[in-house]
Amino acid sequence: MDSKKLIMLFALAGVSLGSALPLLWGGSELSFISVLLGGIGGIAGIYVGFKVSQ
Repeated sequence: MDSKKLIMLFALAGVSLGSALPLLWGGSELSFISVLLGGIGGIAGIYVGFKVSQ
C-alpha cells in the first residue's frame, strides 16, 4: 500500500476514535473535548502511520 494512503488511513482512524472517546463517559460528539481529542487522535494517527509505512 502507498505510504500516503496508509498515513491517511491511520489519521482517519485516529480522528474517529479520538472524537468518539467522550461518548464512553456520556459526553457529546460535538463537544469541545471531542474536537480536541479528535485532533490529538489525528496527530497520533499520522505519527503511527508514518512509523508503520517506513
